[in-house]
Amino acid sequence: MSRRAWPRSWRPLESPLAVTGIIALAIGLAVLGARQLGLLETQELAAYDWYVRITARETAMDPRILLVAITEEDIKKIGDWPLHDETLATVIQRLLQAGVRAVGVDVYRDVPVPPGTQRFHELLRGDPRTVVVTKFSEGTKQGVRPPPVLEGTDQVGFNDILVDPGGTVRRALLFLDDGSVSLPSFPLQLALRYLQPKGVMPQADPADPNLFRLGHTTIRPLDSSHGGYVRADARGYQFMLDYSGSRGTFETVTFSAVLEGAVDPALIRDRVALIGVVAESIRDEFYTPLSRGLQADQHVAGMAVHAQIVSQLLRIGLGGVAPMGSLADWQETGWILLWSGLGGLVGFAIRSPWKLALTGVGCLLALGGLDLASFVGRWWLPLVPPALAWVGSAALVTGYVSYREMLDRSNLMRLFSRHVSKEVAETIWRERDQFLDGGRPRSQRLVATMLFTDIAGYTPVAERLSPEQLMEWLNTFMDGMARQVTAHRGVVRQYAGDAIVVAFGVPAPRKTEEEIAQDAVNAVSCALAMGQTLRELNARWRADGLPTSGMRIGIFTGPVVGGTLGSAERSEYLVVGDAVNTAARLESLDKDLFAPDPDEYPCRILIGDTTLAHLGNRFETEYVANLALKGKQQKVDIYRVIGRASIAAGTR
Repeated sequence: MSRRAWPRSWRPLESPLAVTGIIALAIGLAVLGARQLGLLETQELAAYDWYVRITARETAMDPRILLVAITEEDIKKIGDWPLHDETLATVIQRLLQAGVRAVGVDVYRDVPVPPGTQRFHELLRGDPRTVVVTKFSEGTKQGVRPPPVLEGTDQVGFNDILVDPGGTVRRALLFLDDGSVSLPSFPLQLALRYLQPKGVMPQADPADPNLFRLGHTTIRPLDSSHGGYVRADARGYQFMLDYSGSRGTFETVTFSAVLEGAVDPALIRDRVALIGVVAESIRDEFYTPLSRGLQADQHVAGMAVHAQIVSQLLRIGLGGVAPMGSLADWQETGWILLWSGLGGLVGFAIRSPWKLALTGVGCLLALGGLDLASFVGRWWLPLVPPALAWVGSAALVTGYVSYREMLDRSNLMRLFSRHVSKEVAETIWRERDQFLDGGRPRSQRLVATMLFTDIAGYTPVAERLSPEQLMEWLNTFMDGMARQVTAHRGVVRQYAGDAIVVAFGVPAPRKTEEEIAQDAVNAVSCALAMGQTLRELNARWRADGLPTSGMRIGIFTGPVVGGTLGSAERSEYLVVGDAVNTAARLESLDKDLFAPDPDEYPCRILIGDTTLAHLGNRFETEYVANLALKGKQQKVDIYRVIGRASIAAGTR
């Protein structure tokens, strides 16, 4: 089937709603493409950090964890760095004797630091509650080995920390595997020692043995596109590090205080103690989503990050608090396309700028609220891509609709504005949805009052004047008549030589009998005003030595069909129907009947009975005859309009 044969509603590019859908889809796909290229990752991670900050609560310190911080003052007081094995062994022994559940040593000891090395090794080997760190070796990256006495035991865990671009820690590791060696993380080893007495043991997920479970909660590993990440390095067993439950504060004592026995054993008993460095001269610092900027005072020590991971693992094992999840890729795609579609619909449906602005702000707030509620429920939904898709789609569709409206208005005004009043033109535009189809008025049935005029004695006038004078004379006449049409809310359908065809009640269909009656009244009032205008023109022409003239007018009310005829580049609004033909026959009826007189009675007005029925008592009329007009079989009651009822003699 050729395009010309398609029904108009089947032509996608001519349907505003279909174009809106195409725009929304294109914007959504463009945003998805930008996201896939990683162009939005920074903004999405910033949004994630913002949600972390506004949902983090000021809670009490986790009573299960104690930080033993090696400060700058401790190093100065002890006087040795690196710390001697003897010094480190003394602090570990004090913690073990106080009943600590687990001791994590976040200080590298791949080489001995005598004195006290033998005592240190015996202490490590003799108590499984102690865990030391190693740095994972991978590829060209050289790691750091654990103390030789613990190598190959379960008292070793890697302390590698995942740092996102920009220096922020958002993810944690459970295991690392280089293909031949698999190691658990330092925080996991500490958490398991705390959980074991409570009967919580690591196990495989019953549904998938490849998944790791603590208690009744399965920790699902991140993939490279988790949440807002794009092609992230997802090696190892990663999960989102949870800062939203608390602001990551932990009970802290100094290394020297433990060394000197100045710490109450009750503060140590049944806790996980982490020994690490916070001294400024030995940089082991990271930024987290809770850091409000990258200033120096916003970083946290590495052992505090490990403590945060231990705390989260304890909450997973004992409280069933699952790590932050995310939608599947296809679900995130659908979410983004959904908001792009909603933006397109808003841009299509709302025309008012201030309403569009309010709706836009409201929808973006709703998106932010939905994402925030999901975040609290531990689901990371995209925020930036759907927001961009919404704004882009709404803006582009609004621009498209505005452009289309400009074209539609231009087409309508091209058809009507030169021949109707400003009020009628605005009415046509306001009610365009009733009769526009693809930017052009659709054909539809109407009840209209048609008015035909013709100049009486035009041939003698044309004989007396030169072509240039005749054109100027006609233009003066037409201009005066068109002004009256405009003033009485009519539409000039056609200029045909010395004749004018006018329609009242088009193109917007009338909905009530009162509106139809008003069109009939306007038509007759216009005819009387035309007669008065012609009387004034005759007086001026006579003074200028130009010929005068009379005119005949026929008016009839009835059903018609209105629509456009022609091509997209050149078209004309037409009104066809029996009412049109009848009005034309009334105008041309017996030209000698009530022949117009340029001085006394310049305008003969004949109307049909259907028009008279709508006039009430507003005009003085007289019955003429019941005739079958030329070319018609059905007879029509014909009446002559003499004038307005209150000033009947004014137009004679």
